[in-house]
Amino acid sequence: MAAAAARVFRGCRFLMSPAAAAGGKRPASAAGKVTKTEAKEAKEKRGIMQPVPVSDALRRFAGGGPEISRAGAVKLIWAHIKANGLQNPANKREINCDEKLKSIFAGRDKVGMMEIAKLLSPHFIKAN
Repeated sequence: MAAAAARVFRGCRFLMSPAAAAGGKRPASAAGKVTKTEAKEAKEKRGIMQPVPVSDALRRFAGGGPEISRAGAVKLIWAHIKANGLQNPANKREINCDEKLKSIFAGRDKVGMMEIAKLLSPHFIKAN
């Protein structure tokens, strides 16, 4: 078998090594293990999932604390849109704004679904 593998891999040392034969898996060390809860907590605090300070208008809309994650804000907005049937039935990409959404979307009557993130951007206060 070793001779056949050598012909196939033409002497590539990595592919012929025992580590490659074992699937390239490294042995797990007890010191480097991270529990699932620790991994989940660390994952939630990154990128768009990280809570950031928001404007008063978005805080009133969300009814929450002073910080909301970007993904959480978009999720709340879509829940409001779906609960109140604000999507235009003829053009599903268009949202008809009610008074609550107008307070966030600069008083616009209609918003495209791809514009929501752009219109939310000024509501997230940058920390320096």
